[in-house]
Amino acid sequence: MIIPIDKPAGMTSHDVVAAVKRAVADRKLKIGHTGTLDPMCTGVLPVLTGADTKLSDLLVSDKQYLAGIRLGITTDTEDTTGQILSEYPVRVDRAQLEQVLNTFIGRSLQTPPMYSAVKHGGKKLYELARAGVEVERQPRPIEIYSLTVCEQVSDCEFLFQVDCSKGTYIRTLCADIGKKLGCGAAMSRLQRTRSNGFCLASCHSLDAVVEAAGQGRLKELSVSAEQAFSHCPRVEIAQSGLAYFLNGGVINYERVSGENFVCSALMRAYSESGNFVALCRGQSDGVKAVWKAPAEL
Repeated sequence: MIIPIDKPAGMTSHDVVAAVKRAVADRKLKIGHTGTLDPMCTGVLPVLTGADTKLSDLLVSDKQYLAGIRLGITTDTEDTTGQILSEYPVRVDRAQLEQVLNTFIGRSLQTPPMYSAVKHGGKKLYELARAGVEVERQPRPIEIYSLTVCEQVSDCEFLFQVDCSKGTYIRTLCADIGKKLGCGAAMSRLQRTRSNGFCLASCHSLDAVVEAAGQGRLKELSVSAEQAFSHCPRVEIAQSGLAYFLNGGVINYERVSGENFVCSALMRAYSESGNFVALCRGQSDGVKAVWKAPAEL
């Protein structure tokens, strides 16, 4: 099952998973999540259970956030929960901020912050940062699709919406915006409003999920893998090659039918009888399943 949760502030993604685990009667049930969110971040967090935990590497997509940026300060964590390192006067209006935001749209390289879950030498960067150790980090490619100022909260704080690729650190984006403005900046709030095909409106509160889990009603709040990947092209696998395909074999394109599918893209695979059987990708010699639905042939 896939349960989209609106993560509350003050909890890690692991905390959310632990809360659901405690409420579920089946202690052997595997439960995981699709990506780490900072404790101060709220919003879309898909939680996976059972066989669907194997979907975590496939449920990766572009993200959308509503973020707050506080101008005039820099901190060691790049957000307002950290220790203030410097303070500057702020003489920035909305038009100036919008002009600078536009310069960040497109592809670029971003250096992960020290307070992040990226690993270095087997340890997470935030563990090293808490020990007072700073290490060199390799910049990573990201893409910003849009940046829009939504509201001016005060003379030194604004809210903006960002659509971006996975792996984008909004805290670092805020810090970089502050550098370009010449006054420093730190992230003051963060809400993930869209991720992995789920929007905030489709998410359930953690309290509602925990209650449903305790009552054995978790399935009522869940979304199937077929629904979660409904945006992917649909292909049909010929019956003659279905068993071989589901056992990990690569079947040639002569046994695959579908409209407007891209061979390298993730696709939904169906049997001739119309049953959803797998997620698959195309390669040079045919189509291979990358995840098999827990269903009968």
